[in-house]
Amino acid sequence: MAELERLSRSRSGEVRLAERARIVIACLQGRRNDDIAHEMGLRPNTVGRWRRRFAAHGIAGLRDEPRSGKPAKYGIALRDRILAQLELPPPAGMASWDGGSLARVLGVSDDAVWRVLRKQGIQLQRHRSWCVSTDPEFAAKAADVIGLYLNPPENALVLSVDEKPSIQALERARGYVQTSSGKIVQGMKSTYKRHGTVNLFAALEVATGVIRGKTTQTKKRADFQEFMDEVIEGQPAGRQIHVILDNLNTHKKKRRLAGGASQRHFPLHADKRKLAESSRNLVRYLPAQNAQQRKLRKHRATDKSHP
Repeated sequence: MAELERLSRSRSGEVRLAERARIVIACLQGRRNDDIAHEMGLRPNTVGRWRRRFAAHGIAGLRDEPRSGKPAKYGIALRDRILAQLELPPPAGMASWDGGSLARVLGVSDDAVWRVLRKQGIQLQRHRSWCVSTDPEFAAKAADVIGLYLNPPENALVLSVDEKPSIQALERARGYVQTSSGKIVQGMKSTYKRHGTVNLFAALEVATGVIRGKTTQTKKRADFQEFMDEVIEGQPAGRQIHVILDNLNTHKKKRRLAGGASQRHFPLHADKRKLAESSRNLVRYLPAQNAQQRKLRKHRATDKSHP
């Protein structure tokens, strides 16, 4: 009864639902259908219908039953035609299909085509690619690498190593400037000076999150070996060191790292498991910083030679 009272007085719900609730309340008071109809300005058969619906289904019976609505103009047949057309080459002069070209070829409206594409989750201008490994031992190798991340050996050092080649070392003036509106903002000069390109090596300590980086002019095996020697230098004797790498040829030379570290190469096409790859943007500032330092050292040397 309380729910019926709430529905009958509701100002935010459907008006017809509130009316039906008032009909049922009057029926529960023992009143006749014709009396209720006369008072509410309805027909007696309308009052009788909602009396029967409430008796059979309760409050749920006061709501409208699902309706089929207007029959669909385009159904599964149009979907199949669109999917089949997408497998064919696009019209001459076009690199790919779009909604308009599909609609013209199929003789339907643009809205009908896009409605089907949205329902099927098809985005005509979006491209995705993926690689499938042909290595029969891919699963075992991947599990070995993931195990180092999730459950590294006790007292062991796990390093995830990656490199970023051909980084432009740009020198650009920065500073705080006052705008015409009086605001103080950080500005950056539109012109810059090039200092060539550098290679960045980065090693992420999985347990601590510490990133060690080094920039070099080249990306050769000797550069990589020197970087790894610097990273591993100072580790206690006998400590297990696991280095996770991809399959770049720079990493594959059969030479043990300093301290006897073991290298864990990634399975082919599994590069995204290198945490260092997703973290290397944290150390991308190193090349520009080094370029600025070189310029400062050059100016200092010039000042000392001309007192």
